[in-house]
Amino acid sequence: MSMQMLALAFLAFTAIGGIAWVFVYPLLSGEKKAEARRASIARPEPAARQVDKNQRSRREQVEGSLKDLDARRQKEKSVPLGTRITQAGLSWSVQKFWIISGILGAAAGFVAFTVGGEPFSSIGMAFGAGLGLPRWLLGHLKNKREKAFLKALPDAVDVIVRGIKAGLPLFESIKVVAADSPEPLKSEFLAIIETQTIGMPLGEACARLYERMPVPEANFFGIVVAIQQKSGGNLSEALGNLSKVLRDRKKMAEKIQAMSMEAKASAGIIGSLPPIVMLLVWMTTPDYIALLWTDRLGQFMLLCCVAWMTIGVLVMKKMINFDF
Repeated sequence: MSMQMLALAFLAFTAIGGIAWVFVYPLLSGEKKAEARRASIARPEPAARQVDKNQRSRREQVEGSLKDLDARRQKEKSVPLGTRITQAGLSWSVQKFWIISGILGAAAGFVAFTVGGEPFSSIGMAFGAGLGLPRWLLGHLKNKREKAFLKALPDAVDVIVRGIKAGLPLFESIKVVAADSPEPLKSEFLAIIETQTIGMPLGEACARLYERMPVPEANFFGIVVAIQQKSGGNLSEALGNLSKVLRDRKKMAEKIQAMSMEAKASAGIIGSLPPIVMLLVWMTTPDYIALLWTDRLGQFMLLCCVAWMTIGVLVMKKMINFDF
């Protein structure tokens, strides 16, 4: 009986000791304090939280800028005529453009009626010259101006980067670019300076560059400056990376142009063969081909041929032009 009591006492003492080891020993040995210290070390410091907050803010700025980019691309589909005239580098008003278009249409219609004597063909020539020719001229001047702008933009960004690294503010660096750059880059950066002078923030003034020069490279420049103005950061490094991206895009465009030259030459030969053959036939046997513009059925056939040729040329142009 005494052995049983001793065994029970031993088991009870062991149980009480185990409970004390679990609950009392950590308090006496300082393990709770050590765990608290380890937990405090594992927690992020206020500086780390601030860095994470800044990174989230920069991501939000980038996302907002990309949304603005998508909205601008949607607006590109319906560009007002006054904006297209400005993008072409002309100082005309919309009224002056329509007056010039009307004069061109009337002159072309008069010449066509004097030569052919057919009112239907004269009206078609007047509409084509009055509505098509001025708009084609605007598109041609716009593309020419954009190419000149893209050619000079990487060097201008490099000048801004060197100015910032030398200690100049961004606005003063833009002034240097506006003073020494060729057209149309000079006039566009002067517009940024004038817009900022009247009170608009510099980031927004640079973002408006895309409205006057609708190319992705101008939009990239505006986004970089706008994000830096809102959330801070190393502007010289960001613009240096932008300069590298612009030069890489330029190399890619030249490579695509070189690879597509064969297709463009083939399209040019195919598109020019019908009018060349028509001209040669008219020079050798004019009476044979004169039925195309003297007979009613011949005029209809000639009109259909012009329409089909136009569709073919547009399809070939779409096939050999690459957007990136």
